[in-house]
Amino acid sequence: MIKNNKNGIEYLTFNNISSLDRIRHAFSTRLGGVSTGIYSSMNLGYTRGDIKENVDENFRRMASVLQCEVSDFITGIQTHTVNVLRVGKEDAGKGVTRPVDYEDIDGLITNEPGIVLTTFYADCVPLFFVDPVNRAIGLSHSGWRGTVNRMGKVTIDAMRENFGTDPSHLICAIGPSICMNCYEVSENVADAFMKEFSGCLLTAGDTLDDHKFLMSKGDDKYLLDLRAANRLIMLEAGVPADNIELPGICTCCNPGYLFSHRASKGQRGNMAGFLGIIP
Repeated sequence: MIKNNKNGIEYLTFNNISSLDRIRHAFSTRLGGVSTGIYSSMNLGYTRGDIKENVDENFRRMASVLQCEVSDFITGIQTHTVNVLRVGKEDAGKGVTRPVDYEDIDGLITNEPGIVLTTFYADCVPLFFVDPVNRAIGLSHSGWRGTVNRMGKVTIDAMRENFGTDPSHLICAIGPSICMNCYEVSENVADAFMKEFSGCLLTAGDTLDDHKFLMSKGDDKYLLDLRAANRLIMLEAGVPADNIELPGICTCCNPGYLFSHRASKGQRGNMAGFLGIIP
């Protein structure tokens, strides 16, 4: 990932997506906004309890970074589903400058230039998809529920059905999210992953690889690597390994730089991922 600073606004970009023609993208950090207290300072979540005018200004600042209008953003309504919605210019502004008319949407796809897909994060996994052949994009939010239900594959399937996307052509990135060492889960969550991903549990003598991303701590507690699970989902869906960029930064390990639900015990704002096709 690349750290960027523009007019005091610090944001992250991916090397592989940055190399593509006429694609704009970013992942916000906590730095460069006007929110205060637990939302300090680049909070982009209207539902967290922050002052609306502060969130509005934060979106204006991100629009300046992305060289777009605030009315170009389109947001999801995230409820840990694997519902993916195709959006277009008629949806511009929904979730930011005007109300949404949909619900339970954790993934957005489009092939229309000029709009900016927007999804929110504070430990869950951001999934970026760019199809440079058919000029189409997807952006999805994947917590443990989305991951165990293969949100990455669902998004790729939606892009194939709508735009003719070949997974082997996709350029993908997995954004800043909670790392394995920070993400302890209960036995019921671990069981769901072991049922869906055969052989994902590390046993004595195993090493972490593309298929091993769950480790027992004892006392019915486990450590789960959501990033590795999402990478495996992309690989199994047909995305080449070299086309997937990983973040190398944990939200929970860096709570002063990135919002983390777990580190803050829920007292936090939201970061956002942004992805758009430049007209």
